[in-house]
Amino acid sequence: MQLSPHLDALQNDLAAVAAISDTEAAELVQRISAALEASLRLRLLEAITEAAHELSPQLASGHVEVRLAGGDPSLVYVEDATSPPQSSGEEAFSARISLRLPEGLKATVEAAAGREGLSVNTWLVQAISRSIDPRPPRGTHLTGFARS
Repeated sequence: MQLSPHLDALQNDLAAVAAISDTEAAELVQRISAALEASLRLRLLEAITEAAHELSPQLASGHVEVRLAGGDPSLVYVEDATSPPQSSGEEAFSARISLRLPEGLKATVEAAAGREGLSVNTWLVQAISRSIDPRPPRGTHLTGFARS
């Protein structure tokens, strides 16, 4: 996602507004908009990052990351590595449980498992494991580079 076209459009909008007045005001607006470009770029990156943070918890698995390449951000879906539940010697054998679900919930679970390409049993085990031992909140660190 390139930010430059959006920043250029904003500068053009400011120039169009400034063109209503005299040339001195237009030059002043041009200098101000050029000086604000770095700040505007940072604010756009913050908005994109906030959108990724809001989307990630809504995903059944995985999360959205904002990656910078050459100063331009890209949104990337990252699948969480699913690790099998930790089992001790006593838990090495499968335990069985009978679970009765309302038809509507059963259909929803089956659809969610199908979207992820998992069996209903595997999907339920992963969902229960995630809810019992949730990972720390995503987005607590930022990686990338910056240039001034």
